[in-house]
Amino acid sequence: MSKTYLLAIDNGTQSVRALLFDLDGNLVDKAQVMIDTYQSPQPGWMENEPEAFWQALCQACQQLWAQTSVPKSAIAGMVITTQRATTIALDAQGQPLRPAIIWLDQRRADITPKLKWWWDAAFRVIGMRDTVRFFQKEAEANWIAQHQAELWAKTDKYLLLSGYLNYRFTGRFVDSVASQVGYIPFDYKKGCWAAASDWKWQAMPIKPSMLPELVPAGTRIGQVSAAAAQATGIPEGLAVIAGAADKACEVIGAGCLTPEIACLSYGTTATINTTTPRYLEATRFIPPYQAAVPGHYNTEIQITRGFWMVSWFKEQFGLHEQQMALARGVTPESLFDELVNAVPPGAQGLMLQPFWNPGIKVPGPEAKGAIIGFGDVHKRAHLYRAILEGLAYALREAKERIEKRGGTRITKVRVSGGGSQSDAAMQITANIFNLPCERPHLYETSGLGAAILAAVSLKLHPDFATAIRQMTRIGQVFQPEPAHARTYDQLYRRVYCRMYRRLQPLYRDIREITGYPAKD
Repeated sequence: MSKTYLLAIDNGTQSVRALLFDLDGNLVDKAQVMIDTYQSPQPGWMENEPEAFWQALCQACQQLWAQTSVPKSAIAGMVITTQRATTIALDAQGQPLRPAIIWLDQRRADITPKLKWWWDAAFRVIGMRDTVRFFQKEAEANWIAQHQAELWAKTDKYLLLSGYLNYRFTGRFVDSVASQVGYIPFDYKKGCWAAASDWKWQAMPIKPSMLPELVPAGTRIGQVSAAAAQATGIPEGLAVIAGAADKACEVIGAGCLTPEIACLSYGTTATINTTTPRYLEATRFIPPYQAAVPGHYNTEIQITRGFWMVSWFKEQFGLHEQQMALARGVTPESLFDELVNAVPPGAQGLMLQPFWNPGIKVPGPEAKGAIIGFGDVHKRAHLYRAILEGLAYALREAKERIEKRGGTRITKVRVSGGGSQSDAAMQITANIFNLPCERPHLYETSGLGAAILAAVSLKLHPDFATAIRQMTRIGQVFQPEPAHARTYDQLYRRVYCRMYRRLQPLYRDIREITGYPAKD
């Protein structure tokens, strides 16, 4: 009997990967194309032409066919997972009107639509007015309407990247409920566009007709068109399955289907997620996202600059390791692990609070990063270790918040994303969480999660529990070291948990004096 395969396309922030999986969760073949077409017309802006995303995807697929021995006839279906909150405006002919605005873009609208007085009064009463104002200023649609009014007037469809790629493959304006993460009028609790009376329609200039049809993750949304087949080499007529956002796919790709298992994602944005069948706000008034499993939610808490801080360290302080790695023929990351291991747990008192980007609620919009405890013993290695420890402290605090709000104790931790490839980061996480820290059997957990969606949709596995049991497994487990776990527990409780509260008044003064971050 011939084997069956699934094609997952993962359009992340740094690259596009075309991935072939079998029904046992093995990555059979992979092609990757880096995305190097981002533009920054002004400081803090980040854009990319929608066509550039499509061309990178086509190139990845063509590379895959050039190297794989898997016959195309053995592929049962395809599914797409993408970076979140990247927006694309199309005209009435389905052509892009401007470059896509990437989720990392920092531009903000100066003028926002006024809410009805009763909404404004209600948000004042519950202490949410600043959060709603933050939402409005961050909404890309408000910026376009303010600064490119003629262009916005021509906007016929307003899509996330996932919806745009679905359109390129099938010709339909349709997207998955589980891909809707961004500043859009979406009801996260009900998994549909917001009701006509919802304040979000007043907060943005988006009309219902501009948005795609929404379907549950795993829905068959069409088939690969002739034009898409010619461009990508994917067989014409192949079933296209509605996917989910990359973090949502990562969660099930790591095998995290129940609330006692947490999925840490060590990517550009570091996150902690659990999957739960009930609507649960880990941070009050901040909704959970729709999970890849229909009828479930992901209780996500983010550290928005996450493992970007590792890249920042490498660029600013890691030239020596980069040069040495080139000479030795190894990766710089392996040498950074050596750097970490040269320093004792706790980095000899150097403590880092990783709020390099302000938040909405916790941390608040005035938040900044902080490093305390410097002494003459501290070198680059201490700083690097403090970064890894600070991120793990922040995620442990998020874990405890999820547990407190949800009433379920987290007993297992699985780590995915680029940072999970560092043994040092994994061991630090195990010690700070004081839990076994599990690395999935493969790195491409987001693509694997998308493949799991397709497998269940196409009835190749009967349900998610079976698919996850069959297609995911643990690669390596890092056990907590009791002595180090005790040290970290004291530093976490007696120092880290008090840092933000003690420094918050100073952050407010800095904001007042310098104007950064800007007030709403």
